[in-house]
Amino acid sequence: MNPNSPNKRLHWILWTVQGLLAVAFGAAGMMKMTVSMEQFVQNGGGPLVEAFGMGLVRFIGWSEFLGALGLVLPSALRIRPVLTVWAAAGIAIIMVLATVHHAMAGESVAATLALLALALLVVWGRSTQAVIRSKS
Repeated sequence: MNPNSPNKRLHWILWTVQGLLAVAFGAAGMMKMTVSMEQFVQNGGGPLVEAFGMGLVRFIGWSEFLGALGLVLPSALRIRPVLTVWAAAGIAIIMVLATVHHAMAGESVAATLALLALALLVVWGRSTQAVIRSKS
């Protein structure tokens, strides 16, 4: 493939977006999974804990962390790379729900909408334009 072809450029753009999303959601997920409730509330997570409880916050953390792994590992290893599309779709669902939560709380939704757009870019790109094929 020509290194300057649109699909090649999109392929690298998608890898960059996947990596950035994986870092963001991996870190956010780890924090939600490991930080004590007191620290989480102290760092601004109080409204989330009040609305949903710490059990659901931990579940969201696991979902974000596993989604982060799914954004990178299946495609990088070329073992069932379609799972990357599913992981990005899962991240998009999390961002839709986060956007609703923040909007209902009267908070800014700019960041959640940006992350939603990036996740949907990965879904679209990896499923239609720059598909990664399995090894075998």
